[in-house]
Amino acid sequence: MIRAFRKYHRMLAIAVCLPLILTVITGMGYTIFDEWLGQDAIAEFLMRIHTFKILGLETIYPLLNGLGLLGLLVTGLSMTGLFKKHPAVKKISDR
Repeated sequence: MIRAFRKYHRMLAIAVCLPLILTVITGMGYTIFDEWLGQDAIAEFLMRIHTFKILGLETIYPLLNGLGLLGLLVTGLSMTGLFKKHPAVKKISDR
C-alpha cells in the first residue's frame, strides 16, 4: 500500500511543484514590492500572476493548487505510518 502512495505522491509532486513555486514566489514578491518598497505597479503585476488572472484562470487556479496540496498531504501522511494499525500488545501480569 505504501508503494502505491509513493507512486501517487511522486506523480502529484511533479505536477504540482511548478504552480506552487510560482504561487509562493509571487506571493512573497507581492508583499515585498507592495508593503516594503511601495512599488504598486510591480505588485499589481505580481498579483495578476499569483492568481493566474493574467491567463484568465483566477477562478480555478486556487482550487487546483488546494487540491494538489491536499493530495500531497494525504499521500505524504499515509506514508509516515502514523495511521497504521499496530497489533495489541499483551500485558504480562505480575504473579
